[in-house]
Amino acid sequence: MKKTVMVIGYGNDLRSDDGVGQSIANEIASWHLSSVQSLAVHQLTPDLAAALANTDLAIFVDACLPVDGYDVQIQALLPDCDVDGSVHTSNPRSLLALTQALYGNCPTAWLVTIPGINFEVGDRLSRIAEMGKAVALVKIIQILDKVRNCWVDIRASA
Repeated sequence: MKKTVMVIGYGNDLRSDDGVGQSIANEIASWHLSSVQSLAVHQLTPDLAAALANTDLAIFVDACLPVDGYDVQIQALLPDCDVDGSVHTSNPRSLLALTQALYGNCPTAWLVTIPGINFEVGDRLSRIAEMGKAVALVKIIQILDKVRNCWVDIRASA
């Protein structure tokens, strides 16, 4: 069985740093990695659940306001306890819960957040978001390498 990864970068690319998730997803898509699908979307919507149900690993990428410094944050995600009743937008945890409820499974998931300082109308990333983007890409590569090595180890021991 071939293992698959989905990277979903989301945010408004017309609101400066809010578009950093889409920018990262587009960059990863340009790498043409086998078994990695990369999507740049405005928002997380319920229709993504079908694709997530057939994915082994999901990496969600989004902008955030800096809270404690300007570090890129990575956190493991579990499905929300309740399925979000919203039919238009979602957060990663509620989208995972919807995927679980509809399809009986959901992928292992991570959330990568990149601090931004400019969320005004515009199409350019701030210097802070650009630096965060570079760090986030390295961290995503590390996740992909770690997962690929685990999958190789599992296949070799089978």
